[in-house]
Amino acid sequence: MLRHLSPHLWPRHEPELRLRVLAALALIVAGKLATVAIPLIYKQAVDALSLAAQPLVLVPVALIIFYGLARVAAQAAGELRELVFAKVAQRAIRRIALEVFRHLHALSLRFHLERQTGGLSRSIERGTTGIEYLLSFTLFNIGPTLLEILLVSAILWRRYDARFMLATLATIVAYVAWTIGITQWRVRFRREMNERDGEANARAIDSLLNYETVKYFSNEAHEARRFDLAKQAFERAAVRSQTSLSLLNLGQGLIISSGLVLMMILAGAGVAQHRLTVGDFVLVNSYLLQLYQPLNILGMVYRNIKQSLIDVEAMYRLLHEPAEVEDRAGAPELVVARGGRVRFERVSFAYDPRRPILDEVSFEVPAGQTVAIVGPSGGGKSTIARLLFRFYDVTGGSIEIDGQDLRDVTQGSLRRAIGVVPQDTVLFNDTIRYNIAYGRPDASEAEIIEAARLARIHDFVARLPDGYETRVGERGLKLSGGEKQRVAIARVILKAPAILIFDEATSALDSATEQEIQASLRQVSTDHTTVVIAHRLSTVVDADEILVLDHGRIIERGRHGELLRLGGAYAAMWARQRRAAEREAALAEIAAEIQD
Repeated sequence: MLRHLSPHLWPRHEPELRLRVLAALALIVAGKLATVAIPLIYKQAVDALSLAAQPLVLVPVALIIFYGLARVAAQAAGELRELVFAKVAQRAIRRIALEVFRHLHALSLRFHLERQTGGLSRSIERGTTGIEYLLSFTLFNIGPTLLEILLVSAILWRRYDARFMLATLATIVAYVAWTIGITQWRVRFRREMNERDGEANARAIDSLLNYETVKYFSNEAHEARRFDLAKQAFERAAVRSQTSLSLLNLGQGLIISSGLVLMMILAGAGVAQHRLTVGDFVLVNSYLLQLYQPLNILGMVYRNIKQSLIDVEAMYRLLHEPAEVEDRAGAPELVVARGGRVRFERVSFAYDPRRPILDEVSFEVPAGQTVAIVGPSGGGKSTIARLLFRFYDVTGGSIEIDGQDLRDVTQGSLRRAIGVVPQDTVLFNDTIRYNIAYGRPDASEAEIIEAARLARIHDFVARLPDGYETRVGERGLKLSGGEKQRVAIARVILKAPAILIFDEATSALDSATEQEIQASLRQVSTDHTTVVIAHRLSTVVDADEILVLDHGRIIERGRHGELLRLGGAYAAMWARQRRAAEREAALAEIAAEIQD
């Protein structure tokens, strides 16, 4: 972990940041030299006052002034060090957070479907906070404290005898050993706290994101119980952590007090035997008390470093999560030169090897034509869209666009060439303008409005009080299903891709809205290579070819009329849906008569 962080403390090709690191190190040394000089000046002042015949003479006054200046210099060095190093630390935090953010977007759809957003965001939040702590305190507390200990030990050995140095070192070794031992024991409690905290946060976010569902089933109490169970587990872990922390602090205080008493006895004996002065007694006492503060901080720093490492460890596990779909080395960009002809050649795929989804599926979508894929739920229709967008790589066969295997081109160029209108359109919690412009962030205002006109949503937006600045809410919940679909169509129009995928884009809408959206989709797909995945067969009657997919195999293919004449699975599905539509129409007519 520390090896991974070290390049951020000495960044390449950034001489300014390196100079800041060197300046911070120089200020550390200067600050510690001033800190170590303070008791020496204090001792000289005490001795001078003890020997002076008059209360105030020139030498003691000068020493007192130097004493004050040394204290100011030590504090000023610390503050300047923080000021100089702040840019280094914040730049490192920004870059690491960006690295994690980019890597998360590079991970496969499978990873994001299996992870809970709340737990993921909590790991990143704690990890970046932990990095800030590690960068600051490993450099500015542990190193300087060790330097101060060495300087004090050398002074005590030089001015007095080895007993003072050995007593100081013994106190420090005992203190550090106790701190490390107990902190190692406490690590499991902190790790458990993190797990329970992430679990509680994930449950809370999941529940709030599904606010309407909770209300539909009156399950507020159930959600509160689930959240409270996670918090109870966190509470138990937190109590154990605090209990062990109290034990740690008690032991640290006992060790420091024992060392202080031992040093005072040695110094007091020296004064009684006239080998040491009162100033020496004060000096020994001042050094140990002065060491006590960084030692106490060292204990806290070590505990927090261990805790931060646990937090950062969780975030770096995300960085080490392998990307399931990666570009090959030197992969070229996709070139759509022949209109975007799509070809599936004996494609097989399984999310889990024990459960195949597609079994040697072959078909072609000529440039500028529309192919519809229909069939029962679970047959593999949406999987075809995900494979074409390369959310996953095929386990057998190949997919080509204009003769180029998708695995041989960059993912970025492939996805720029494809536009998707999904069944469940999720919008960003921002304005309508932002969500439409997401198709091409650099689009002009005129282009955004034209895309909205083509998607037949401009008139609706124009009637809103805030127009295109209207915020759509979390996941677009302030808009109806049809309005969200029109926004999705508008941003695909703005993207201007060569290939379009409509993945059950109207299955969740009422009949009237569906017809309006279908008109928009037909207009958008004109002269585009289009793949339509549909459940309602009425939406695909005009397709150039219809594929019937069942249990991962194409069992029928042809135009609408041909498949009806064939009298197979498609014809049976058509008949069922027609009967259901007739029943709905009859029920609607009866309801209207009753209401009249």
